[in-house]
Order: sequence, then structure tokens, then C-alpha cells
Amino acid sequence: MKITEIKIRKLLDTGRLRAVVSVTFDGVFAVHDIKVVQGDNRLFIAMPSRRESDGTYRDVVHPINAQFRSMTENAVLDEYRSAVGEKSS
Repeated sequence: MKITEIKIRKLLDTGRLRAVVSVTFDGVFAVHDIKVVQGDNRLFIAMPSRRESDGTYRDVVHPINAQFRSMTENAVLDEYRSAVGEKSS
């Protein structure tokens, strides 16, 4: 699968949540509400999730392997950095 579009839906400048993003794959499948989060040491993405009855969160969609997760995260973070005028690390 290839990423064919990344839309930054919301940019935030306070707190750990930095952006909410939608990603389209192969021009036919969209995933909304991917979050760009500022961790202690780096930015990362969090997949859309829902809260379970026991208070834990479970991803609604997610990459199955590390290679696809890395590709998706790198593309989203590059787009985020471009939107806020930062250089890629």
C-alpha cells in the first residue's frame, strides 16, 4: 500500500497532542483521527482508538508490521513538520 494523501485536520500548539491527521492509502482507503503526539523524547503517531469498558484503549485500525508502521509514521511526521515549518530529523 502506498500513501496517496495526508491531510492535517487540526494543528495544536499546547499540550502533548500536536495534530490530528487523515491518511489515504492507494486512493481508496482513508484512516481518520491519527494523532501526532509529542512524547518525552520524540514525536510519534497514535492510531485511532476507542475506550474499552475497563478504561483501557484499543486501536481501531493499526499497521500489522513494523515496516508499514515506520513508513506511515515517517510520512505523517514529515507532513506535520512541513505544516509547522520544522526541518525533518
